[in-house]
Amino acid sequence: MYKFFMDKMLLPITPSKVQMSIKNKNKTLVLINEGEINVLKNAGLTEVTFDAMLPCVNNYPFALYQNGWQPAEYYLNKLEKLKISKQPFQFIISRVYGKELLFDTNLKVSLEDYKIIEDAKEGDCIKVTVNLKQYRDYSTKTVNIKLDPYKPKPVIRPHPKPRPSSSSGGSKKPVTAGCTVIVNGQLHRDSYGAGPGQMRNNFKGKINFINLKGSHPYHVTTMSGGWQGWVLASAVTVV
Repeated sequence: MYKFFMDKMLLPITPSKVQMSIKNKNKTLVLINEGEINVLKNAGLTEVTFDAMLPCVNNYPFALYQNGWQPAEYYLNKLEKLKISKQPFQFIISRVYGKELLFDTNLKVSLEDYKIIEDAKEGDCIKVTVNLKQYRDYSTKTVNIKLDPYKPKPVIRPHPKPRPSSSSGGSKKPVTAGCTVIVNGQLHRDSYGAGPGQMRNNFKGKINFINLKGSHPYHVTTMSGGWQGWVLASAVTVV
């Protein structure tokens, strides 16, 4: 005799079939030289599926009841409570042959979903298809970290000094893109001083590019926008 219990509720008619699926979590990888391998992992959560018959009338002599006959509505209400409670419960299958206990299935599960089927072929019974999934308890852990008193203390480095403002050496006005300047110095191909070229003396032009990371941070153009070159910060004076 088999008996099915859901949260201590005995199903009145033992399901004729139960399916238990032990899920796989292994991973298959393909190595360059070794071909395909299988990385073994812990088994996934077990899933249980069965169909339960719930009599609507008390005329089934083979039905089992814990505390006297209960209508199908009693079991449907219990299933609804198990679903909306969001709490796991025990699912037990007791297997007895004669007076000998064969073995038990005892799982903590959650009620994933169930279907209520009313079919004329089932007579005075309501069929319910139930899907359960194994539930494993889990919790967070608190870790206390103890520092070694003999470990050298970290060195606190001072913050780097701020970069000087983008203004020329001889001017109090800041150098900005588009401002007019007087240039006294040598032109270069890039802001890092490469490709030195012509000299400019009291040349009036404009700043169109600024790169403060370079040694020659300002790019000068003519007043009409014609490119000249990159110069030192000390070579420009804002006017």
